[in-house]
Amino acid sequence: MRALSVMILLVALVFPSGHASASPLINISAEELQTLRTLAAQGNALAQNNLGLLYELGDGVPQDYAVARQWYEKAVAQNHASAQFNLGLLYANGHGVPQDYAMARQWYEKAAAQGKANALYTLGEMYAHGQGVPQDYARARQWYEKAAAQGNADARGWFEKAAAQGNTNAQFYLGSLYEKGDGVPRNYAEATKWYEKAAAQGDADAQFSLGLLYASGDGVPQDDVRAYMWFNLAVAHSTGNKQKSTATQRDGALTRRMTPAKIAEAQRLSQQCQARQFKGC
Repeated sequence: MRALSVMILLVALVFPSGHASASPLINISAEELQTLRTLAAQGNALAQNNLGLLYELGDGVPQDYAVARQWYEKAVAQNHASAQFNLGLLYANGHGVPQDYAMARQWYEKAAAQGKANALYTLGEMYAHGQGVPQDYARARQWYEKAAAQGNADARGWFEKAAAQGNTNAQFYLGSLYEKGDGVPRNYAEATKWYEKAAAQGDADAQFSLGLLYASGDGVPQDDVRAYMWFNLAVAHSTGNKQKSTATQRDGALTRRMTPAKIAEAQRLSQQCQARQFKGC
């Protein structure tokens, strides 16, 4: 039971920012430290990673980046994702090793391949700020999206900032998170708000999603005319065949339950919206 309590105590100590010293210390007891050493010596990868973390922090042991690296390397030899990420941090910060962003990226990518949210987010940071790689906001967004899908709050924060600055992809993605309740409380009103902002910039995915909300009445009054309008606009602005086909199918299904007068009104609104460049739709 003592060994289990030690593992539970330390398993969460992985720091996304790369500044472990800013994190609170565990104040591990001598007995707990000895148990951890025993487990690490027996080849337990989690214990090896966490022992490395204690040496990196200087928590219960003298701070020693070289020893931290040794324990991380033992854990990564067993493909331990947190150790891969922590070893990447050592290279990124030049702690106990020469600073090497290329090596840091390699270890982050190994951890990211296992779904490690902090690694996914940190790769996004590298591309966003051009750390060891050419600055590439498109690649950064891809990594942030993956991190947000894993529940990383920092990645969601990036999307909120980018969305507020008018980034269409971020606006659509935020709308999707709120519609699904993915990492945030489900909120159709917020979903509608962000979809509308992206739709106003001609984003076909956001226009299609608005059509779905109006067709079902989720977060907005159920309205076949407005649903048809948004589906119609999504068809007009779709770039991929699959995307256009899906929007067309939805448009057709809606048409079958609408009167000719409602279809005419929806078509009029579509033309009006297009003429206004999606303002006030």
